[in-house]
Amino acid sequence: MNLKDLYIDFFVKHGHKQIPSAPVVPENDPSVLFNTAGMQPLIPYLMGQSHPYGTRLCDYQKCIRTNDLDSVGDTTHHTFFEMLGNWSLGDYFKDESIEWSFEFLTKKLNIPVDRLAVTVFAGNDIIPFDEVSYNKWLSLGISEDRITKTVEDNFWIAGETGPCGGDTEIFYFRSDDEIPKKFDPNDDRWVEIWNNVFMEFYKDEKGNVSELPKKNVDTGMGVERTTAILEGVNDNYLSSIWKDIVDLIASIANVKYEDNKKSIRIIADHLRTAVFISADYACIKPSNTDQGYILRRLIRRAIRHAFKLNIDVNSDWEQKIAKLIINKYKVYYKELVDNENVVYEVLKNEKTKFSRTLEKGIKEFEKIITNLDGNILNKDLAFKLYDTYGFPIELTCELANEKNIVVDVEGFKEKFKKHQELSRTASQGKFKGGLAGNSEIETKYHTATHLLNAALKKVVGPNVHQMGSNITSERMRFDFSCDHKLSEEEKSKAEQLVNEWINESLDVTVTEMKKEDAIASGAECMFIEKYPDLVTVYTIGDVSKELCGGPHVKNTKEIGKFKIIKEEASSAGVRRIKAIIE
Repeated sequence: MNLKDLYIDFFVKHGHKQIPSAPVVPENDPSVLFNTAGMQPLIPYLMGQSHPYGTRLCDYQKCIRTNDLDSVGDTTHHTFFEMLGNWSLGDYFKDESIEWSFEFLTKKLNIPVDRLAVTVFAGNDIIPFDEVSYNKWLSLGISEDRITKTVEDNFWIAGETGPCGGDTEIFYFRSDDEIPKKFDPNDDRWVEIWNNVFMEFYKDEKGNVSELPKKNVDTGMGVERTTAILEGVNDNYLSSIWKDIVDLIASIANVKYEDNKKSIRIIADHLRTAVFISADYACIKPSNTDQGYILRRLIRRAIRHAFKLNIDVNSDWEQKIAKLIINKYKVYYKELVDNENVVYEVLKNEKTKFSRTLEKGIKEFEKIITNLDGNILNKDLAFKLYDTYGFPIELTCELANEKNIVVDVEGFKEKFKKHQELSRTASQGKFKGGLAGNSEIETKYHTATHLLNAALKKVVGPNVHQMGSNITSERMRFDFSCDHKLSEEEKSKAEQLVNEWINESLDVTVTEMKKEDAIASGAECMFIEKYPDLVTVYTIGDVSKELCGGPHVKNTKEIGKFKIIKEEASSAGVRRIKAIIE
């Protein structure tokens, strides 16, 4: 039994219900491009909405983080990872949460207690020291020397306001050195493996903090890191999660992993992430915006490192690696089976496009050096080759060296660093604090997507299905299956129907039922595979019935006037409508 199965089995035996992993592309959450943590899909329930599976939940969740993309290539960083989590929605609290975490680590995984240490919330002017967690760890046999009180690293809140509270983090001593008696969280040999967040307070817009009547627990533990720890390797890529992928890449390139670690790690990581993004039911394709841009960047970076390893990039090397990845994970994630051919097509098409870009880049390089005044290629030209043609500085240096030209590498690095800082700042600005974004206007947009879906089925045809949506406080974006550009008449009719239903003041009702009963009753759903056996169904008069997580208005009259502002292609066989509420 592997780690995921052990974890689920343990918490199911402690009264938890397993919920399915949410897609990597979040629905109706504009705060992030991908689900970045196990708790993210559960935000509405942590905010107070009741979950159809009750108050004790557990799962393994697919996550993608790209904020540390340039760190991938070391022993620990990954863009795609799996997060184990268990939750209490107003049920048990600190005592049981800490006890079960400790029991799972020391009894089920047989991790020696002397390799564990913890941090707890030290308290501040507003929220007191977490004495309950501190004393609980002492009672379980963790010595005072192994418990550190901190403030900044042990407090959690979603955005600027909302539920919040201290957390307790569990660390493992990942080194062959003698284990220090006293725990120092700044010592890199201690790595965090589990985090238990206790949401017991609420912070309002004025900064006032009050105690919540219903307190939640949210925990998270990374599969990759914990597996490496259990298998006694200090390089994640030598664990069973990665070893066969790494060996295949080394075999294809006819090189040794020990001599080419960085490139092999990047290819392994980026292709695994690309497989999961392109297999997701959201139908993401490589592009120059949003999730598609990340997918394109990952595939192209993998290709660059394949080129560096002298892999014949025109061979089917990426298909072999993708097939191995799919076979490793398909027992847990059905989309890998359903969309296996889509994955291969995405990888092959992007590889073909990038090969052409590489050719153009080499031509541009030849043009640049012909016009050089002297034998130095400056930072601006080096960065242009990177930014426009995807040339890593190593490739530029290699080509320049053949022509006896010196590249301003330090200048390039400075420019690249500024570019990273700008990108990171823009990203933080774009996604700041939106995790719990279910404002009144966004709730109206949620319901409007259901009405638009129903309208398109009447206007275009019954085979229209929702393929994805994205909602902000300014607009809604709705992707749907359709093989043609909508005519002006079709757009006008769909918009008119939505507004008619809004003006009819239709009640929106919510019921919970078994998934098969919901489907039998005619309920529409985006992707049936992602829903648990017990589902929430929203019905709007006799117009719409859909499986959905919510939230929604109580009556359509609350929505306002609906207006389509744009209709365009999203990907092959998928159209996109952008609309606003006035």
